[in-house]
Amino acid sequence: MMKIPVLEIFGPTIQGEGAVIGRKTMFVRTAGCDSSCAWCDSKFTWDGTMKDEIEMLLPETIYERLQSIAPNQFNHVTISGGNPALIKNLAGFVSLLHDKGIEVALETQGTKFQSWMTEIDQLTISPKPPSSTMTHDLDQLDAVIRELNSDKVTLKVVIFNDDDYHFSKMIHKRYPHIKMYLQVGNPYLDDTVEDHTSRLLSHYETLIDKVMPDSEMNDVYITPQLHTLLWSNKKGV
Repeated sequence: MMKIPVLEIFGPTIQGEGAVIGRKTMFVRTAGCDSSCAWCDSKFTWDGTMKDEIEMLLPETIYERLQSIAPNQFNHVTISGGNPALIKNLAGFVSLLHDKGIEVALETQGTKFQSWMTEIDQLTISPKPPSSTMTHDLDQLDAVIRELNSDKVTLKVVIFNDDDYHFSKMIHKRYPHIKMYLQVGNPYLDDTVEDHTSRLLSHYETLIDKVMPDSEMNDVYITPQLHTLLWSNKKGV
């Protein structure tokens, strides 16, 4: 069985984003990404600064690591990145977790499809808005979504400004049958910023105020990035 490029294994913690926000989970962070978002809070997965930390691990080894960190203290694993959808051989790991009675969540940009993604229990697709400086290929996004079971898929757009909000409205109109989550962005990646939580809550309130009178966004979910409210930009939580 082929090995998987892993940068981090940590938890248990809470899932801070998307449809499973607040869920107790373990994290497996893979290396590599096909985006380079301006506000990425995990640049180390793709910018080369932690390339020496990448471990090539078999699924069984990853599971053993998870259990050694939190023996029998979890039944949910989040596969994160980077973009885990770049990795062709995650099927064995997903299957192993399911055999152990463990649910699996995944977040991806929607730029790549792998057949194992159809086995994910909670799959978040997060197309990148204008503030990311990435230009999303909507035809490719259409192709990825067509391959997936929409009952297990949710959409999430990170909002930093009005352009991002308009982008989220376009995505919502394009896929009205898929639940949409709007997540306030974190512009404060510098750990020296004071009052991080209160600043983020202010942005969250601004986003809520924008959505409330908008009749085209009556069925969206508006969420904070929960772990940043609790732990700021700390890694490994």
